[in-house]
Amino acid sequence: MKNINSFDDLDLFISNFMSKWGTTLLRYSLGIIYIWFGVLKPFGLSPAQELVENTIYWFDDPKTFVPILGIWEVVIGITMCIKPLIRVSIFLLFLQMPGTFLPLILLPEVCFTSFPFGLTLEGQYIVKNLIIISAALVVGSTVRK
Repeated sequence: MKNINSFDDLDLFISNFMSKWGTTLLRYSLGIIYIWFGVLKPFGLSPAQELVENTIYWFDDPKTFVPILGIWEVVIGITMCIKPLIRVSIFLLFLQMPGTFLPLILLPEVCFTSFPFGLTLEGQYIVKNLIIISAALVVGSTVRK
């Protein structure tokens, strides 16, 4: 390890470390989260199951959609972790993402304690997807490097 003699050296070392590893760790974090959350759905273990079923009420059998969504999420996660498949992951993620915001429109009574800023736990779960979108943009920006 490089000898660190000053705050500036320490700052440079830390920022270089973050620059070198940040995007890779972000990519694997996204992959792990998608795999983890996706695996829960086919087994009926997802805390979002009821929210998803209530949001896609127009499907003949919403209970069959949730496992399919779970498999979709696992594929997003796996392809996110395999560098040559990042483009596939980003494509699938951005197809899936608009649907995650549907409960804000279709089920506002479930998502808000006081519209538009008072979010329930479900609302917070949905709004955090803005971070996932931003992280996907950062990871996607690396595909040509």
